[in-house]
Amino acid sequence: MVTIPEDMDDLIYFTRRADGDIKTMAWVYKKKCPKCKKAKMGKPKDPKTGKTKIRSKEYICPECEYTEEKKEHEEQLTVEIQYTCTACKKTGETTTPCKRKSFQGVQSYVYTCNDCGEKMGVTKKMKKPKKKK
Repeated sequence: MVTIPEDMDDLIYFTRRADGDIKTMAWVYKKKCPKCKKAKMGKPKDPKTGKTKIRSKEYICPECEYTEEKKEHEEQLTVEIQYTCTACKKTGETTTPCKRKSFQGVQSYVYTCNDCGEKMGVTKKMKKPKKKK
């Protein structure tokens, strides 16, 4: 169902989390240019240093120079996730849209377990979800 990445250069986002027996690995592949369909879209590079401008608000095609706004571009992508469920402890794979939602008070990519239906999330910046009272 999901394809494990071979090269980090093909990815926009990657994370690997572990909390005891619970393991999660999530990634987002770069999208091909919708105009020329030859190269993969990415953030622009600084002409002086050659490094990627990580805070850029746009994605650009290195072949044809086609640009897309960051928000518009990222809404078309999907997050691929390999996980161990927090409730039933079974492993599984799933995909979810690349859009963060508020889950237990923290911005997360929200997905559900294929076996038991438990809702889980890949949090932003390794934040811990808030505990229920």
